[in-house]
Amino acid sequence: MINSLSTTRSVAAMSSAILSDFREMLAEQAEYRELLYQMTARDLLVRYKQSVMGFGWAVFMPLVNTVLFSVIFTRVAPLKTDVPYPVFAYTGLLFWNCFASSLRFAVISLSSNAVLVTKIYFPREIFPFSAVLVCLVDLAVGSSVLVGMMFYYHVAPSWTVLYVPLLLLIQVIFTAGIGLFVAMANLFLRDVKYLFEIVLTVWMFATSVVYPIGEVGGRLGMVLKLNPMTPIIDGYRATILRGQPPDLVAISVAGALAVVTLAVGWLVFHRAEYQFAENA
Repeated sequence: MINSLSTTRSVAAMSSAILSDFREMLAEQAEYRELLYQMTARDLLVRYKQSVMGFGWAVFMPLVNTVLFSVIFTRVAPLKTDVPYPVFAYTGLLFWNCFASSLRFAVISLSSNAVLVTKIYFPREIFPFSAVLVCLVDLAVGSSVLVGMMFYYHVAPSWTVLYVPLLLLIQVIFTAGIGLFVAMANLFLRDVKYLFEIVLTVWMFATSVVYPIGEVGGRLGMVLKLNPMTPIIDGYRATILRGQPPDLVAISVAGALAVVTLAVGWLVFHRAEYQFAENA
């Protein structure tokens, strides 16, 4: 009886500490929201200031990859899709590039701002959050090409595009959670950014970015379907290209996983912040 009471009190104390941490984290984000805006604007300016193409890179990379995979999957190894393959591939690559680019910039966001991390106090999660927001601008620019491709291939949008903000919200939450983990990991171990590039490459081919995961059968297909990015990418195609609602069960699971990832990542990040200055 005494042990049970002690365990209950320990759980209650732990829950209270976690809730207190989250209240503090949310209050700090509200207080420093202007700084998040300024960091995002700064990162946008720095990224494209000395770039000849500027925001054109947001269109160029997914477009080049679309051409490459279109040649492979329509000429070399023909792949059947229910919509024209170029628009199928570009949709997947557009939203995947937003996810991957966000994480590439998030992973170095703390180490590349070492002076600010060591000299000034503010919530350090602003750095990876800013990386995600910057890539949303790229996504908006790249979406203009998707609209043009849909017009060219006679793919008419439907009311189901109203699901896109929900899918994007889930993706942003998941990306922010992963971004917190990798930014913190790279600060403590600088090899993480190189290893993570390999992870991203494997992850892309384990997601239905350039081919439908439904084409993969057996145990491998079952494993690939556990990837939370697959229902998100499939959801974009369903709502934008096919005029169908996304798989609500799969999206609900992905959404729940995204929230858990962000909550755990943010809590771990917040509690490790006191070590950042000595490792920056």
